[in-house]
Amino acid sequence: MLKLGLIVSVSDEPKEAFERVAEVGIFTCQLSCTAEQMVDRFDPQKICKAADQAQVEISSFFLLFEGQVFNLKDGPSTMGFVPEKYRQKRLKLAKRFSDMVKEMGVRNITSHVGFIPDDPEDPVYKGFIEAMKEYADYCAGNGQVFCFETGQELPSTLKRTISDVGTGNLGINLDPANLILYGMANPLDAAEIFGEYVRGFHAKDGLWPNRDEALGHEVPLGEGRVNLRLLIPRLKEKGFTGPVTIEREITGSQQQADILKAKKILEPLL
Repeated sequence: MLKLGLIVSVSDEPKEAFERVAEVGIFTCQLSCTAEQMVDRFDPQKICKAADQAQVEISSFFLLFEGQVFNLKDGPSTMGFVPEKYRQKRLKLAKRFSDMVKEMGVRNITSHVGFIPDDPEDPVYKGFIEAMKEYADYCAGNGQVFCFETGQELPSTLKRTISDVGTGNLGINLDPANLILYGMANPLDAAEIFGEYVRGFHAKDGLWPNRDEALGHEVPLGEGRVNLRLLIPRLKEKGFTGPVTIEREITGSQQQADILKAKKILEPLL
């Protein structure tokens, strides 16, 4: 049976994040914050203590960077390690992030790396691959696995990227809704292409973007185009062992209601 998790943002008072996880009857989570917050403000031991007190396991730490824009219009120039203007600064931050996550005993780091070029001969792609090798090797030195969050690239491009980086400690955090929101692939097809690399899964749903939209629309689980009843069994066939982490990118009481609805949908599929 797969574990069920919830993604939450960590703050200066980390106990609040873990209390939010535990109060919906979930005891595994993926934590999220920017590298800038982690290295400048947060205390890894304080986060660990709060997790232990709430009896919540941290399955992965989601690495973000300040200044990223998550859409098709502004994303290519701002996201991850692909844009050359941010690459070296973000590599330094990401290494410090890795060191702090190691202090917490968390073995998995997940991140959006950016809009990976489809052309393997693109100079931007070649420079990006070298940067990813450097960072993946650094994570390996800390005993960590780095997982690519899906969304901005074709599944075939992501699979080739893992092969080209070739450090042996790479996986995929499959966010099927992102594949739809960015108009990249049907999640079932993606699972066939790179399913053996999937180490994490975001239970999120969405609708395809129209021609004039910079991004599709996230919707409550079960109301979009992600077919979980087919997708989760297919991932299991590919060797996926979890966790399944609920993500709902809104705030307030409706977020809580949608999380509880998602939990009810997912539990029979685990």
